[in-house]
Amino acid sequence: MIAGVKIKSLKQIPDERGKILQMLRVDSGEFISFGEIYFSYVYPKAIKAWRLHKKMTLNYAVPLGTIKLVLYDNRTHSSTYGKIQEIITGVENYSLITIPPLIWNGFTCIGNEAAMVANCSTLPHDPNEVDKIDPYDPRIPYNWNT
Repeated sequence: MIAGVKIKSLKQIPDERGKILQMLRVDSGEFISFGEIYFSYVYPKAIKAWRLHKKMTLNYAVPLGTIKLVLYDNRTHSSTYGKIQEIITGVENYSLITIPPLIWNGFTCIGNEAAMVANCSTLPHDPNEVDKIDPYDPRIPYNWNT
């Protein structure tokens, strides 16, 4: 587990019509502030990586499909510096994943159907606040092909 990352199982409320999937409440311990909510739709086997937010905290949940979320801690002051963390999440393992600033993250859709990642971030999107590199950049010791 990478220092500062939180994983919380989320509630699903089913009935004969479908279900409600909760994500984040203002009175939960994970809530810091509201910046924006957006949804990232990802096709099977597609990779969306790598991103590092300098100030923003991410709150991911996957209400459709399944992803493998990969985190890399490049914070030299961190107790988990240099560590990789893989998290499989989606409707079957429905969770809120809170990722603090300065942790590289990316994800790939696993399975045969597209996935949707919801993010309730603490700041609105600002292109100057995020660093991006290629999924296969050698600075991050991770192989997306395995």
